[in-house]
Amino acid sequence: MLAHFGEAQKPRQSLRAHLLGCVLLLALGTAAQAERIANPIADFSGLDKITGRITTFSVDIDELVQFGTLRMRTRACYTRPLTEAPQTDAFVEVQEVSQNGKVQTIFSGWMFAASPGLHGVEHPIYDIWLTGCRQPPAPVQPAKAEPAKPEPAKKPEPAKQAPKKQKTR
Repeated sequence: MLAHFGEAQKPRQSLRAHLLGCVLLLALGTAAQAERIANPIADFSGLDKITGRITTFSVDIDELVQFGTLRMRTRACYTRPLTEAPQTDAFVEVQEVSQNGKVQTIFSGWMFAASPGLHGVEHPIYDIWLTGCRQPPAPVQPAKAEPAKPEPAKKPEPAKQAPKKQKTR
């Protein structure tokens, strides 16, 4: 009877150990995961395959911009703290405007700066990829004008004496 009781305990102990392991992995996974930093500006590069020209441009969140015949809107742009491994991603919607004005969504999803070839927009004429997310530059504060300090009074320089002429006889 004891042997039978011990055998019944093994699956129960195994299940407990498995559940405990899952709980620990979840706890460690969320603790180790870095906080995302929301940024108001997304930076992109775009390639015009006809001219071979690469253009870099910045897009504010929810701003609609046009690159060639493509219109795009960035909905979110995230980075990680400087203490963490860099990971930059943005949720982007890209539409193509045809010659007759018809608009068609060609991309709606996440772009990752670390893998532009996998998660960029590849169009027959244009390619667009995420290069970064950032905060706006800090406003430049004008230097505060200090009150003019009066210059110390200068001592008058002694007048130079003209050289004495020697009398010649």
